[in-house]
Amino acid sequence: MAKACPINGKTSRMAGGYSNRTRATQFNPTGMTRKYPNLQKKKIYVPELEKSITLVLSTKAIKTIQKNGAFATLKKAGLI
Repeated sequence: MAKACPINGKTSRMAGGYSNRTRATQFNPTGMTRKYPNLQKKKIYVPELEKSITLVLSTKAIKTIQKNGAFATLKKAGLI
C-alpha cells in the first residue's frame, strides 16, 4: 500500500536535489530526490458514531479535522 493520506490524497513527489556547493559554483544537477508527506498515525474519536478510528493522516488533514469536525471531514472523504 502506498503512503498516501486518505483525506486530501497527499503522496510523495519528486524534487530536484542540489547541494549548496553545486548551487554556489556551477549548474551541475545532482539528480532527483523523493519528498514524502508528513504522515502521522492518529486515533480520532467520532462522537456521532460513538467509536474511535485509527488512520494514517497528513498533518494538513489533522488541521482540517480540527477545523471542520471529524464526522464531516471523514464523511466528505468517503471514509464513513
